[in-house]
Amino acid sequence: MGDDGVGVAAVELLRRAVGSPEGVTLLDGGTWGMQLLPEIEGANRLLVLDAVHDGQEPGTLIRLEKKELPRLLYQKVSPHQIDLREVFAVAELRGTFPAEAVALGIQPDVVELHEGFSPAVEHALPGLITAAVDQLKAWGHDVPATVREAGHA
Repeated sequence: MGDDGVGVAAVELLRRAVGSPEGVTLLDGGTWGMQLLPEIEGANRLLVLDAVHDGQEPGTLIRLEKKELPRLLYQKVSPHQIDLREVFAVAELRGTFPAEAVALGIQPDVVELHEGFSPAVEHALPGLITAAVDQLKAWGHDVPATVREAGHA
């Protein structure tokens, strides 16, 4: 879905930038739904990389702290409609949501079926990786990589 796929690209770029640091698990959880629950519940800290629809200018880097992360349950027609907000809500209700959580994202521009990203999101992607590396470092992980080492999507 165009810019909505930025989280998948960001995880791959982050993987290239930092490898597999001890204590860090990198997952592309885009279509996992409730299968992400055990991963989230087993984490001490949670860093989410995704497109974030926040009404900002396309390409804007957005940071949401734990208290700002949406955790909502909706009535669904199909179990295939589960999204990350509902996984967060279940973990919160069970008292297993990580103590520390941050979402880093980019405001999308084009959310429709097409390949690649809009210019605004493509331009912002290295900044998202830098912010993710900085967050991992702030949490004490040994991630000496730079965005230059990660390349581009």
